[in-house]
Amino acid sequence: MKTRNIGPFLRVMLATLLLPAGVQAGNPDRAGQAGASELLINPWARSNGWGGANSGSIRGLEAQFLNVAGTAFTKKTEAIFAHTMYLEGSGMALNAFGLTQKAGEAGVIGLSVVSFDFGEIPVTTTDQPEGNIGNYRPQYINIGLSYAKVFSNSIYGGFNLKIVNENIANVSARGVAVDAGIQYVTGTNEDRDNIKFGISLKNVGTPMKFGGDGLSVRLTAPSGAYQYTVEQRSQGFEIPSLLNMGATYDFSLAKDHRLSASASFTSNSFTRDQIAGGLEYAFREMFMIRGGFVYEDGITSDDDRTTVYTGPCAGVTVDVPMGKSGKKFGIDYAFRATNPFNGVHTFGLRFTL
Repeated sequence: MKTRNIGPFLRVMLATLLLPAGVQAGNPDRAGQAGASELLINPWARSNGWGGANSGSIRGLEAQFLNVAGTAFTKKTEAIFAHTMYLEGSGMALNAFGLTQKAGEAGVIGLSVVSFDFGEIPVTTTDQPEGNIGNYRPQYINIGLSYAKVFSNSIYGGFNLKIVNENIANVSARGVAVDAGIQYVTGTNEDRDNIKFGISLKNVGTPMKFGGDGLSVRLTAPSGAYQYTVEQRSQGFEIPSLLNMGATYDFSLAKDHRLSASASFTSNSFTRDQIAGGLEYAFREMFMIRGGFVYEDGITSDDDRTTVYTGPCAGVTVDVPMGKSGKKFGIDYAFRATNPFNGVHTFGLRFTL
């Protein structure tokens, strides 16, 4: 293992981890006041394996979720199909597809579609609270359109436009949100970038509001002479915006071996702030194993925890070269521990062309 001056890396990591001491610790008093919380769920396996701690160094299609600037590292084309067993035992699932494509000398465009499956839910009314009159299936679909660019050998930036669509029975809500991110890279080690830093602002958008026929009620006048329709108004809600900062350092252990350490800090507008840390080991960039922990105030206590996640996460990746052209086929898996339920399991198939 080569000896290197990692002082700059330690300063960046410490600044990332100690930043919460100088800022407000999130907004736990506003928990539950935001909508579109599905925007906070990462649909991709590789980055889920260390809890998104790699937001400062993430590259390729998955960066569209954590820090869109990282999509600028797409060399030509990348496509991912992902499936998530969300809170296993609850019957909920996520399906996602994404594609990034090199556009010109320095630009990359991206597309992602994420759908949420909540299963069938029995229809109940005040007259029939036990149901037995049918089922309905909520449909949440988010579409992301992104563009990222290489500004220099060290600076990468991008933005992501997200269209949010929620349908619950006969009511629906639609909104638009924007992400923006920057990544900064410095230092090299056998053509491998050592220190990476990123900052992203996510889910900045217009308030959403449900509307539709489901908010209308048909009533009979007290006299019984006629019927009339009452249209109810729904309360609008904001989108859960956040600010994320992350840093990563790559250690070159020996030929074909890499160890990466990452840390990130997330300042949430509608819940507690989070600190994530993780490690990833790679052999020939073909086999990777990773793990991490996502911490927030009270997460270690069943009485004080305000999230279903308990902190630990882990994942594995196998990348198989397809010939000598640089094309790859990859399989990703990630697990995040939860209480209650049996965790979150994410599977991904990746094609790098």
